[in-house]
Amino acid sequence: MFAESGRTREALRPMTAAFNQWLAPRLGDGSYFGWMLEEAGVVIAGLGMMIIDWPPHPNHPADHRRAYILNVFVEPEHRGKGLAKRLMALAEARARELRVGYAILHSTKQGRPLYERLGWGPTSEMAIRWE
Repeated sequence: MFAESGRTREALRPMTAAFNQWLAPRLGDGSYFGWMLEEAGVVIAGLGMMIIDWPPHPNHPADHRRAYILNVFVEPEHRGKGLAKRLMALAEARARELRVGYAILHSTKQGRPLYERLGWGPTSEMAIRWE
């Protein structure tokens, strides 16, 4: 996913190692979960989701949680078949089961049209990285 958005594989190596360390306990305790779609036993698309603790907010004034969707990816040769839309529907259904009514995600330029078609809109989020 990050390589597709212009980052080099070399630049991603440290993040990949750190992500693997971060991911293992969260998969184990269920705080990170998701869906993978397969074709002939090969994963061709996936989506991760977390329910994160967040203070009540004007967009979810009576709930201290929000869903966070991440790591959405469809292999290039399988794009345009509705797989990302299907994954997003699974995430929405699970959030509704958990009674979480607000979700966020960060989109690549390529993913933005899909999310907009599904009703997602921009937020006022800003970011900085301190080193």
